[in-house]
Order: sequence, then structure tokens, then C-alpha cells
Amino acid sequence: MWNEIKSEKDLKSFMDTVCGFHDSCIKEIKYISGAYVDETLSMLPINTQRTLSVIIQRQFENPSVVEMQFVGLKYLRLFPIDEDYTCEILDTTMILKKDCIYWCDCGGLSATDIENYTGTAICASKVRWRAADEYIGSDEIYVAI
Repeated sequence: MWNEIKSEKDLKSFMDTVCGFHDSCIKEIKYISGAYVDETLSMLPINTQRTLSVIIQRQFENPSVVEMQFVGLKYLRLFPIDEDYTCEILDTTMILKKDCIYWCDCGGLSATDIENYTGTAICASKVRWRAADEYIGSDEIYVAI
């Protein structure tokens, strides 16, 4: 079941549920633009969907895995740490504004800070989430068929 974050109350409840994503990691990301080329090689070059799905695994139960969908993606800035460093998330910032919601992998930031942040940051029109504990482990979830 998907839970939408529409209000500050929803946001606070979500962040409490995931303990601010302490001791978490981004496992997978999938983006669907909505644009495509069909069998006749005609193109629909419009980003009609702009949906980013993110699986985050946590070292806690209830839930151990959270899947988030950022709908109406405005931007994704992905700065993965290289293999010589760890990538665990210790804290995050989520900010709900009138026309968008922000998420980043660093705690205590303002909306202006997030816009200038050099780590991973996401901005979208809407966000929904669900517990997805069936996705625990190393198996890929977003695999091509």
C-alpha cells in the first residue's frame, strides 16, 4: 500500500517511521521519463511521467526496506561515493514546499542548502512511499525483462 506525503504531519510521521533514514543505504534507483521510440521509429520526445523510484534498505526492522516514488521529478543529483568510502546514510533532510518536496542524504539542511548541496538530492512534485521488506538483500529489484 502506498502512502502519500501531502502535509507536514505526513512528512513527520514518515521521517519518524524511518528514523530519518539513519543507518540506511540507497540500493537501487529506476527512472521512467515517459518518452519513447516505437516500432516504426517514431518518437514521443515528451517526459510525460518523470517518475523516480528509489529503494532504501535500513539496518532496522519495521520497515527494513522503503520504496519511495518521486512523481513529477524536477531533478536528481546523484553523487555516489566511490568504492574507497562507505555510502551509508546517517541522516536525511526532507522538506515539503507548496509546489515540491525535497529529499537529500544529509540531515539538517534548508531548501536553499539542498539546492546547493553537493551530495545526493532529489526534488519532485509529489512523493509516495511504502514498506517493501520483501526487497531486503542483494538481489536486484528493478531488472529488465
